[in-house]
Amino acid sequence: MVVDDSITVRKVTQRHLQKRGVDVLLAKDGVDAMDQLRENVPDVMLVDIEMPRMDGYELTQLVRSDSRLKHVPIIMITSRAGDKHRDKALALGVNIYMTKPYQEDTLLANINNLLPSHLVMS
Repeated sequence: MVVDDSITVRKVTQRHLQKRGVDVLLAKDGVDAMDQLRENVPDVMLVDIEMPRMDGYELTQLVRSDSRLKHVPIIMITSRAGDKHRDKALALGVNIYMTKPYQEDTLLANINNLLPSHLVMS
């Protein structure tokens, strides 16, 4: 699941993942993501920090407090490069913190490192 308020970021990331055979859910913010998470449990979440209605921190807190979702790996991808933001994200339970712009290969390697071996992308 890609959660970002930028349609461009959502679509570009979706294309990167789909060309590797990944089914991708898209959400425009945390509220949209939580609505979709009622029906779907993704293998991994890619989450931005700054979004309207519900930001990435709030979304991470809700996911980590939900017994059905708390195991889902979260990669936070944001323009916020400061230690303050990274430390807060990691304290809330984010697995990997990346800054924009990111390298596609690095993102894919990070996703693969979080997935069970039978789900690893080629």
